[in-house]
Amino acid sequence: MTKYADSLNIAETNRSFYNALWSNSYMEHPERFNTWPLISELLPAAPDRLEIGPGLRPRLPVEGTHFIDISAPAIERLQAGGGAARQGEICELPYSERKFDLVCAFDVIEHVWDDRQAFAELSRVLKDGGILIFSVPLHAHLWTEFDEWAGHARRYDPGDLLTILSANNLVPEKSAAFGMQPSNPKLMKFGMWFLKHSQREAMFFYNRVFMPLGIHFQKSLKIMSGFMDTTGVDEIVFVCRRGSRPLPVSSS
Repeated sequence: MTKYADSLNIAETNRSFYNALWSNSYMEHPERFNTWPLISELLPAAPDRLEIGPGLRPRLPVEGTHFIDISAPAIERLQAGGGAARQGEICELPYSERKFDLVCAFDVIEHVWDDRQAFAELSRVLKDGGILIFSVPLHAHLWTEFDEWAGHARRYDPGDLLTILSANNLVPEKSAAFGMQPSNPKLMKFGMWFLKHSQREAMFFYNRVFMPLGIHFQKSLKIMSGFMDTTGVDEIVFVCRRGSRPLPVSSS
């Protein structure tokens, strides 16, 4: 199978999954997530902001924020809440250069085949000195069936991630362990079986039971300076600042 075919399969897997997920869900307020203390401190200096792929779980305030998502049901709800939401993808953001003070992409980049282009686009739309907050799963050797089921294209080894950030003029300032991937293999297998054989019921329980429980029991982020020690860390959230040096011109 070609890389192009692989990318189409991943994109379609993600679109199908999230259309089904958000069609029968509700909007969660960003204040309920453990990312809110971090984000709320940045909002006064970030009047121009963008969140990519939030679905109905935005981490930025809906009103006054730009949103890009692949899911039509999510876009409709975000627009109804006062967000400037539109359909699109991270590898081709429909915005001019240096537009945003703050850009967020939680649990998005690992779903994209061409992640180099994704990071290039994130850097392109950030103002000099602007902040990018994103999360990704770590360590290729930790790949499981959950990653495949969730539509992931990869897990990141820390060294590779640092190289990509440097190439796109993104300087890590803070990081923290992140994520709510199930750690029990039997529970994970049951969840995947449930989704495959009873998708409607599985989506209902995810939205009405498992997600609320996950939010209720989430731990506060332990923010560390720079790139934290990732030993034993399954997923990481980064706060990066865009530098002011010019980026190389793509030959494509």
